[in-house]
Amino acid sequence: MSVWPAWEVQEDETATSWFHVRLAFDDGARVDVLAVVAEGCVSLEDVRAQPALSLDDLAALADRIEGPIFEACGMAPPEGAEAAEEPVSRARPAWPRGAEGRWLLAQEYLAAQEDGHDPVLAVMSATGHSRRKSLRLIAQARDAGFLTPRHARR
Repeated sequence: MSVWPAWEVQEDETATSWFHVRLAFDDGARVDVLAVVAEGCVSLEDVRAQPALSLDDLAALADRIEGPIFEACGMAPPEGAEAAEEPVSRARPAWPRGAEGRWLLAQEYLAAQEDGHDPVLAVMSATGHSRRKSLRLIAQARDAGFLTPRHARR
């Protein structure tokens, strides 16, 4: 986790400070936060996560970054605040890369197709990627032979 100051606004005897916070995970997931410290409280102003965080993970994120932000601005955490020891969990597990990932993607696609659901939406839900990225992954699974070709070759 890295914390660095963005800017600070002084008004009379109080100050409001903004900090950039970045959490990077071993599997490539990343969370970028713009946090505000005002009157001894930390607020999250902007959160960008790849893949997206669930609401429970967002609440755990706030608890986890509170201590390092107070350290960065030279303040002690308020009374009763406990540092979160456990890492922030991700909204969904990491999707495997390579042939294994394409095979799993094909299984999700085929299962949704058999159930009468939108297969692209099923792949989007399983991987956490956008529609464009999911279509690219589906095309890779087709090229690898895990899915039938879209059009009959003549």
